[in-house]
Parts: sequence; structure tokens; C-alpha cells
Amino acid sequence: MSISKVSLFSSSDRGWEVGASSRASFLFLSHTASFKSVIIFLLISFAAIKINAQTEAEFRKTLHERSVKIVNTLEITDSGKYKKVVDLLTDQYFDLNKIHDKTKESVATIKSLQLPDDEKNSQVKKREEEKTAQLRKLHEEFIVKLQKDISEAQIEKIKDGMTYRVMPITYSAYVDMILTLTDEQKTKIYNWLKEARELAMDEGSSEDKHKVFGKYKGRINNYLSGLGYDMKKEEKAWQERLKEKRQKEASEQISQ
Repeated sequence: MSISKVSLFSSSDRGWEVGASSRASFLFLSHTASFKSVIIFLLISFAAIKINAQTEAEFRKTLHERSVKIVNTLEITDSGKYKKVVDLLTDQYFDLNKIHDKTKESVATIKSLQLPDDEKNSQVKKREEEKTAQLRKLHEEFIVKLQKDISEAQIEKIKDGMTYRVMPITYSAYVDMILTLTDEQKTKIYNWLKEARELAMDEGSSEDKHKVFGKYKGRINNYLSGLGYDMKKEEKAWQERLKEKRQKEASEQISQ
């Protein structure tokens, strides 16, 4: 069930030209078992992401504009600190995209090789684990850098900005929809959505960010259903209340 119709992120703002010029030169060797490990290493090493200087500048400009919109909500009055935070956020977006694109290229290269499926799966899993570790490290370093210049409340705003406020909007929707939620249940829902936000911050596309929140919404719905809540019934009643509220507001505007 969709709790709130939230548009997460616009389509991926990629300025990348992914290439693997050395792939053709080495691909024929992949048929030879003795060269297998070497080929995998060489193909991944030489499958570098090529970024045209002009395209990179345009991409950074887009990321900078997005970062400015988020940082403007922090009400930072110090111009030097403001610029530093904007630059930190711009770099974070750029580095996130770089990690995701590099992993996609590596995985595509592995899948193109003439290898047994179990070996391909093993290599792909290894690349995904490396990506996860890189994203975690980048995430932690980003937060530490922010903590040097802005408050925890301002960092919360950046996190919400990077995820289009899906967390607070979705949490409010649950609370408004199910009026009988206990404090314990509200806390559990809040913490799950907060965990989802941390993961969604590090994703590289709107689709993947949506999947993160979708996974956690499913977990929340299963949790509430397990407690005896009829989610379809709760949603229907909620929609009726919202409809009545809109009608009342419209009537009041007409009478003024």
C-alpha cells in the first residue's frame, strides 16, 4: 500500500560517458581458464569512466544548484560557512554518482565474460560489497565534515533535502492515517524511516531511493498488520477524512 505519493528524486543527472576501450582487446582471452583471473582484473582496471571536461562542469553545476536549494533552508548567515557546506554537499553528490557508475561498469564487464554463472555471481557480489563499503565510508566522512560547521538540526535538514523529505512526510502520513498508534509504535515507525533515509541518501537514482523507502514501508505495514491493524480499512478511513477536510476548507473559502 502506498502511504503517500511522494516524488523522490528527478531522473538521474548523469554526465558520465562510460567506456571500456581495452575490453575488446582482452575479451578473446577470457575463453582460456588460466587467464580468467587476470582478465577480470585487467578488464575492470581498464574499464575507466571517461568524463568529458565540459560535461563534468555541467554536471557539477547541476549538483551545485541542487545543493544550494538544500543549504538555503539552513539559514546560514556566515558566507564562508555557507559556501563550504554547499561545496561539501556538491562533492558528496558527485562522489556518490562516481561510486555507483564505476560499480555498474565493473558489473557489466564481469557479466560480459565467458565464465560460469557461479563465478560471475561471486565476482558481482564482491563488487557490490566493495560498493557498500565505499558508500558507508563516504557517508560517515560526509557527516563528520558537516558536524564541524553546522548543528545536528541543520544536518537533519540536509538529510531530508537529499531525500526530498520522504521520511517526515511518510511518518506524518502514518500518524494521521492510524489515530490509535501508541508512542511505542510511533517510535518504531520513526526509527525505521530514519534508517531508510540514511540508506536512501547514498543511492544514485530516484528509482533506487524509492526502492529503499518502499522496502521499509513494506516492513512497517507488515509490523502494523501483525498488531491487528487493517491497513486497507485504515487507509480508506484516512482518505475519507482528508476528503472531508478539503471540502470544509473549500466551503470556508467560498463563504469568506
